[in-house]
Amino acid sequence: MIDVIVAGGGPTGLMLAAELRLAGVRTVVLEKLEEPSGLSRARGLHVRSVEVMDQRGLLDRFLAHGERFQAGGFFSAIIKPWPDGVDTAHPYGLAIEQTVTERLLTERAVELGAEIRRGSELAGLAQDEDGVDVELADATRLRSRFLVGCDGGRSTVRKLLGVGFPGEPTKVETLLGDVELSAEPAELAAVIGEIRKTHVRFGAVPLGGGVYRIIVPADGPVADRAAAPTFEEFTARLREFAGTDFGAHSPRWISRVGDATRQAERYRVGRVLLAGDAAHIHPPTAGQGLNLGVQDAFNLGWKLAAEVNGWAPAGLLDSYHDERHAEGALVLASTLAQGVLLGTDPAARALREFVSQLMDFDVVNRYVTEQITAVGVRYDLGEGHDLLGRRMRDVVLKEGRLYELMRGGRGLLLDRTGRLSVEGWADRVDHVVDAGGEPDVPAVLLRPDGHVVWVGAEQADLLGPLSRWFGAAAG
Repeated sequence: MIDVIVAGGGPTGLMLAAELRLAGVRTVVLEKLEEPSGLSRARGLHVRSVEVMDQRGLLDRFLAHGERFQAGGFFSAIIKPWPDGVDTAHPYGLAIEQTVTERLLTERAVELGAEIRRGSELAGLAQDEDGVDVELADATRLRSRFLVGCDGGRSTVRKLLGVGFPGEPTKVETLLGDVELSAEPAELAAVIGEIRKTHVRFGAVPLGGGVYRIIVPADGPVADRAAAPTFEEFTARLREFAGTDFGAHSPRWISRVGDATRQAERYRVGRVLLAGDAAHIHPPTAGQGLNLGVQDAFNLGWKLAAEVNGWAPAGLLDSYHDERHAEGALVLASTLAQGVLLGTDPAARALREFVSQLMDFDVVNRYVTEQITAVGVRYDLGEGHDLLGRRMRDVVLKEGRLYELMRGGRGLLLDRTGRLSVEGWADRVDHVVDAGGEPDVPAVLLRPDGHVVWVGAEQADLLGPLSRWFGAAAG
């Protein structure tokens, strides 16, 4: 029997497969496309995703193919300087095509032993107490202990489960396209600068080689949103807005995105779970979608592996829903608010200017930046030290950087006292004794995803958190 079937071979599914294989879980990824689509809707990793890649030893691969950038407070396309004091050792985002991200994560998952089956479309499922039966479109049948739906906003897994997907429907639609332009850059910049005084959802981003990512408002939502817009429709909207199509030609791809915000009511039903766009959809404002999915996978991977490997304490797997559903809801609320600020009516423009003025205060700019980049995520683990529930920033230790010590996907006790022990949990938790200056606490216990679950100094106080997050002590 397969341990885990992952439906969907996008960034979320691939990240999850790599995390599961890191813990020795037999994982099969089912991807309905025969070959990668070549589409790059997402074009960047935010700070927390950069940290995630560093925690797993992948950052150098991504840096080799991406370009660092700093844009503080990019809330609703309001650009401010990068704020002071952001709690990270990686104060930058990484501009990188989604196609490259998928390729690098595919390489990682395969290196670790994941099996990726392309041209395999999930069509049916049934679960019992012991596992999940999966039927493919070609009538092939598979059985696994768990199934995770990472199969996008129109998720087959979610629909077959009957999980509700409430939220707001698409009211505003935008066309996106990567095309070549023959217009001179100066002409392009002048026209776009004038249009964006009143229409912030219009723009052009140079991708190199004369290719631009064009964003232009559509003529209202269409009935069949699965149907791709034509190049003629795309250039017609350009001429309507700009008075010119800028000599657009040789389209790489053209697509449409809506501003719908929906979230699955449950992220887990028995042995079936949801992650990424299968669990939540929202507008691409501030570029949070791919990042939110990768971070879902980072939260879920070690917990599901613990369940498969037999050491998960009661409630550990359910904590995936508790933590990530709450975080997803915050992102959906954020994108709804940003949508209001992107409006063209006088009230929306006035509100946008007011918010922009607020973001001139560094404390506001930093708050917004940490929210968008997920640096500010704090899971609700109850009352306690301010670090509790937060992820630890990377710090330099005598034995190397903290993130370098977390690449095996295990828990970690960072101990400045030299008096503590993880005896009984040494097969799941590493113990690092370091008397350095950071963090300024006696000791912290970290989960495999880097979030702090205990801060203290006494062995007796440590035993409860070890059991709560890492199961019973070994005999």
